[in-house]
Amino acid sequence: MKKLGLLPKLIIAIILGIAIGAFAPEVIVAILATFNEIFGNFLGFVIPLIIVGFVAPGIGDLGDKAGKLLGATAGIAYGSTILAGSVTYVVASILLPKFLEVGSINFNATDPGEALVGSLFTIEMPPVFGVMTALLIAFILGLGMAAIKGDTLKKVVNDFSQIVEKVISVAIIPLLPFHIAGIFANMTYTGQVFTILSVFARVFIMVLALHWATLIGQFSIAGGLTGGNPFIMLKKLIPAYFTAIGTQSSAATIPVTLEQTYKVGVKKDIADFVVPLCATIHLSGSTITLLSCAMAIMMLNGQAVAFSTILPFILMLGVTMVAAPGVPGGAVMAALGIIESMLGFSQPMLSLMIALYIAQDSFGTACNVTGDAAIAVVVNKINGNKLEAIE
Repeated sequence: MKKLGLLPKLIIAIILGIAIGAFAPEVIVAILATFNEIFGNFLGFVIPLIIVGFVAPGIGDLGDKAGKLLGATAGIAYGSTILAGSVTYVVASILLPKFLEVGSINFNATDPGEALVGSLFTIEMPPVFGVMTALLIAFILGLGMAAIKGDTLKKVVNDFSQIVEKVISVAIIPLLPFHIAGIFANMTYTGQVFTILSVFARVFIMVLALHWATLIGQFSIAGGLTGGNPFIMLKKLIPAYFTAIGTQSSAATIPVTLEQTYKVGVKKDIADFVVPLCATIHLSGSTITLLSCAMAIMMLNGQAVAFSTILPFILMLGVTMVAAPGVPGGAVMAALGIIESMLGFSQPMLSLMIALYIAQDSFGTACNVTGDAAIAVVVNKINGNKLEAIE
């Protein structure tokens, strides 16, 4: 029998968690809360290591990609990500207050009548260094490796990156369903879960609409610059879109994205350069999903959602998710550090963020990879080429 993917496992975990919270005694919920506390502490320990392991080699690898189009491609990809995040903020600020009650859930409550069931015991796992220290180390290592073009440190950093990926794929991802079951059991027991589910069903619809509005905008700009029909180009990218939904990985979708980008009319050498690069640095769909979920959780918790707070977060998000691994949930794992440090998320909020993001991860990935072709069209034009569509 084919193994279940992560998303079906999470759906089963949510259903089981709700059932446990509705019918099980408090001691069962407390046992799950104990696991959640220990898992959350482990996650907090790993977060700075994830940042170093993902960001440093991602920046360092850019130094290997010689050519005059590197700066243009990276700049367009980053600008697309930032623009998608900024538009999401505006739309979410208008729509979210219409279908959620601001301050209706206190995720950090301590009063017995409001707080989640506590753990039976805990094991402290203090991180080696903080999130900002991790970011500074990652930037220094990444920029340094790109500047000196040495192989020794790069091999060490790449090996460390593989270790971090193994920790995520072997330890964190397999345990996530149990963690999510515990979170939803606890929220059900304290009467919070149905408010959250009703809100995020609507957030999911908003996210999908933003994804498609973003894709139409990206291909409209590409079409306007090159004379191509944006909707015909989008139609040709549908196979890549649905492949990404199935794989939940930009990297795994590269072969299909490349094939469809050729059919749009981008020169092969341009597509071969832009698409693999953008698979690691262009994250407009993931940014839309992350920001929508984060803002909804902040509003439910009664936190202020000012643009002066969100803009720096968006700017950092476009960097910290660079080269997130091709595993489901890689982007949110890379972003947990700044979600915690810049938006003030507590462990229960981070856990809920993981569950909500992964539930929509495949659609964010599909938006990412489809938009990569639009960037390839623009870079093809910058390089002086015309579109020569292949049927």
